[in-house]
Amino acid sequence: MASIKQFQVTFDCAEPERLARFWCEVLGYVVPPPPKGFASWDDFKRSEPPEQRDSWFACSDPSGVGPRLYFQRVPEGKAAKNRLHLDVRVGTGLVGEERLAALEAECARLVPLGAVHVRTLYDGNHACIPMQDIEGNEFCLD
Repeated sequence: MASIKQFQVTFDCAEPERLARFWCEVLGYVVPPPPKGFASWDDFKRSEPPEQRDSWFACSDPSGVGPRLYFQRVPEGKAAKNRLHLDVRVGTGLVGEERLAALEAECARLVPLGAVHVRTLYDGNHACIPMQDIEGNEFCLD
């Protein structure tokens, strides 16, 4: 039997640090300390060649359970619907109006951060809220 591997989720994006900090707020993730030998991320950035500055950023689950999120700058913009998206699990175990209320409360918290509410799907029992992050990447409140 193969061993379980760690993995990270990588986002292609225009502004890595801005998007990483957005997802820190969404998920309760943290920005890790700067690389060894640097007092701050700004110090580290200043040490990089100009063409590499701000080309990536990362954040991680402070509990160590969730995957690391890595954001890398790419020259092209988002052109189509994501083939993969994150489901942010805020309504686990809830059904009906209680589930819908939990998802709507989280939606209301994320919209001022720059998230876009796409629509609310609710059949009287199950609910899901498709959204977009600050660069248009789809995700769902589930």
